[in-house]
Amino acid sequence: MRIVYFSVDRDEDKWLPGLRAALPGADVSLWEPGSAAADYAIVWKPPQQLLNEQTRLKAIFNTGAGVDALMKLNLPDGVPLIRLDDAGMAVQMAEYVCHALIRHFREFDAYEADTRAGKWSYRKPLSRADFPVGIMGLGVLGARVARAVAQFDFPVNGWSQSVKALPGVQCFAGRTQLSDFLAASRVLVCLLPLTADTQGILNHAHLSHLQSGGYVINVARGAHLVDADLLALIDSGHLSGATLDVFRTEPLPAEHLFWTHPKITVTPHTSARTLRSESIAQIAGKLVALARGDVVAGVVDRAHGY
Repeated sequence: MRIVYFSVDRDEDKWLPGLRAALPGADVSLWEPGSAAADYAIVWKPPQQLLNEQTRLKAIFNTGAGVDALMKLNLPDGVPLIRLDDAGMAVQMAEYVCHALIRHFREFDAYEADTRAGKWSYRKPLSRADFPVGIMGLGVLGARVARAVAQFDFPVNGWSQSVKALPGVQCFAGRTQLSDFLAASRVLVCLLPLTADTQGILNHAHLSHLQSGGYVINVARGAHLVDADLLALIDSGHLSGATLDVFRTEPLPAEHLFWTHPKITVTPHTSARTLRSESIAQIAGKLVALARGDVVAGVVDRAHGY
């Protein structure tokens, strides 16, 4: 079995030893232009040249949950594209979202400003019933976040492209129920895959449906958000702020208004990092199962883009 690895991050010195240890019977090597034909490719944001040259692939494994970069390429027909299910990212995402949510709900930013000014302040406690949390995207990550948020007794709504049912979550599905979902939510968490249908979905029209004083947490992809629309709705008072971990251009340009806006918290795409050891174990397990002819989880539906 021959496997090629490529990552735009040029981190093969970290991945190749782990892959070789997890797949001792395989020939695992770094892909370079002109590399010998392989049975499987393990990649992160590969060039089109890799796919053009590797004409004998039986499957392509993506080293992340999001496959939007691969969906922009000309993928070989009939070759399964397989993404990570979780590999330690779901719990990180739940931590991040709950931190951002609770920081906003408990008004810790305001307390922090007061303490910096030497002011001992008191704020009337808010009611969780007045802060329903809407989660866009109910896949592996979204479902984990929904469970975590519910543990803090916030009402939880969920929206997905197809019908889902999750305990303790009021579920909405499809474009026909999107406005109702947004109107039922005050805090909006975006965990959608990036596809042609979801690009720019966090726009003025949709965000205007959120309850007054709404708050946005985007941990999916920067292209989901129309930056100017978010700024306009915060400055108008309809939205109270946002926590943003992903951006259309990364790193976020130094001149971008998000850096200095007093009601926006910026983090450097760190809500859920790929955990290498867990990812290698999952990819190796799926690769061996696939070679046996077994069905594996995480096969991407190319028609939907996730």
